[in-house]
Amino acid sequence: MLTIAVGWQIYSITQKPIYLGLIGLVQFLPMFLFTLIVGYAADRYDRKLIICFSQIVESIGIFLLAYESHIGSITEEGILVTIFFISTANAFQSPPMQSLLPNVVSKEVFPEVAALSASTSQLAFIIGPAIGGILYALSPQVVYSAAGILTLVTSVIILFVSIIEKSQNSQQVTTNSIFGGITYIRSKPAILGAISLDLFAVLFGGATALLPVYASDILKIGPLGLGILRSAPAIGALITSAFLAKQPLKKNEGLKMFIAVMLFGVFTIIFAVSTSFLLSLVSLVLLGASDVISVVVRLTLIQLKTPDNMRGRVNAVNSMFIGTSNQLGEFESGLTASLFGVVPAVLLGGIGSIVIAVLWMKLFPELLHANKLGRSTD
Repeated sequence: MLTIAVGWQIYSITQKPIYLGLIGLVQFLPMFLFTLIVGYAADRYDRKLIICFSQIVESIGIFLLAYESHIGSITEEGILVTIFFISTANAFQSPPMQSLLPNVVSKEVFPEVAALSASTSQLAFIIGPAIGGILYALSPQVVYSAAGILTLVTSVIILFVSIIEKSQNSQQVTTNSIFGGITYIRSKPAILGAISLDLFAVLFGGATALLPVYASDILKIGPLGLGILRSAPAIGALITSAFLAKQPLKKNEGLKMFIAVMLFGVFTIIFAVSTSFLLSLVSLVLLGASDVISVVVRLTLIQLKTPDNMRGRVNAVNSMFIGTSNQLGEFESGLTASLFGVVPAVLLGGIGSIVIAVLWMKLFPELLHANKLGRSTD
């Protein structure tokens, strides 16, 4: 919901795609600045309490957007500053959230649970934008208020999650301990390849950042249509992840991950050139279906190959890479669109994703040949 409201509101105020990119930039900066430190904290302190506090702070920022919209004083600068505040809170939430799942379920069922987790996340990405588009038709402050309330509710729910396994990390704060996640990932080519593949493929292929422009100027479908488009990748991802939860990938996961990334690029290209709402919708659904395959493989690979006392720091690096690909990818898309136009920006992004997948197959053969991840013991 928040993404829909912020994207449509700032584009309505400015009519400039570059501001959609700047939203991504201000979201990326806190991730870059704080994630490694938070990763260390997630290995040393109570992960649930870190998540709870972060979500409370995040809700304050969301309610501030609601207030500014209500009194009519909101500006593009105000939106960007507030999003930076919200993203700072979110940066403190991501590593402990990702590290919590292996503490809740056993390794034997983790691949299925990872797919189920992806399913529930995608369900939120479907319902959220759709509801956000409807509520935005009432007013922006209604969207922000609803998002803030739901964030507060989540901060309470997380406290009731039961932990079945947790290794305590007693390392003192040092440069080596904080950067331990980077050192570990560098020693594991398959994990490094999986994380960096997502970084560069999504960095170049981030079509969703420019959806407000497509909805407003190309497809002319308004904020409700924008909500539907924004939900479309999550619909594809939900269907695919639900299937993977029942029928998990059992072999050749690495090869299937690369195929999925290349398909992600293909469907991005189709969306770029489409002027039909239906074709755009279908291409985004298939784009999301392709993307979630690589997400599930990467999540399974990272969590099962990483000891618990390192998961916070390794997931911090993963979060930073994800933030770079998503948020910095939005900035890249907005900047490229302002220079060359919206359609060329998305088209080049899709081509770039395919090129990256082919190149990574050569650079990371360990990832290409990753096989039977859920049954590996090393």
